[in-house]
Amino acid sequence: MFDIAQYHPQLVHFVVALGVVGVLLRLVSLTGKVAWTSPAATTLLLVAAATSMAAVKSGAEAHGPAERVPGAREAVQEHEELGERTRNLFLLVAALELAAIAFKQRERMQRGFRIASGIGGIAAAVALYQAGEAGGKLVYSYAGGVGLRSGDPADVQRLLVAGLYHQARAARTAGNHAEAARLIDELALQRPGDPSLPYLSVESMIRDRHEFAGALVVLAAQTPAPDNIRLNIQKGLLTSEAFDSLGQPDSARATLRTLAEKFPRNRFIAEALAKHQ
Repeated sequence: MFDIAQYHPQLVHFVVALGVVGVLLRLVSLTGKVAWTSPAATTLLLVAAATSMAAVKSGAEAHGPAERVPGAREAVQEHEELGERTRNLFLLVAALELAAIAFKQRERMQRGFRIASGIGGIAAAVALYQAGEAGGKLVYSYAGGVGLRSGDPADVQRLLVAGLYHQARAARTAGNHAEAARLIDELALQRPGDPSLPYLSVESMIRDRHEFAGALVVLAAQTPAPDNIRLNIQKGLLTSEAFDSLGQPDSARATLRTLAEKFPRNRFIAEALAKHQ
């Protein structure tokens, strides 16, 4: 059978858009003041119910790799259960909408089904919100599915690189400088040709290893392209920081002033200069 795991994000967003708007239109239609909202609500809610089935199927197919990540199983299962609950509620709403159509000759029963659909729609919208919140937690707190969607090994490596970078920063913030340095070293091994890596390594030399003189040597050997503004600024700021760490504030200030002449509107340079006033 055709695997639709890769379409899970699109399908979920269709359910959100169609379902929420459909529920709102159904509630508005119950006022009896805007006639077109009733058939529009029926259409959107039926399509949302059908799409929710595809969303649950695609989610189940996508969960395997995410669930195998150590520590992520419970988050995956929570998202899956909430997704199934949302689907079931939208299917119930769809059944009520179809019942209202079937009893179009009996106005009181039709209205009763539409009121029930509105109530069920509110419950479905709440469940949809909870499923979305659990999905966001799975993606952003557990990296569930990140880097895996395309099947490209390069995407998986980017996931590893991002993890190493953020974990190194977290370790540094926590005062674990040895661990931060180790992670930056591993990051450099993962991206040997990346032009920004020498500057991350120098940053680690300054902030983690306290190798200030060595950092200046490495920086002096770096020649970023003139049109690469970000790396030129980064080189200057790190050079200034290394001079400061060596107890040479005059050299640090001179470096920043030269940098400010080249990039007069850069906020980071201005902030660094302000600290040397």
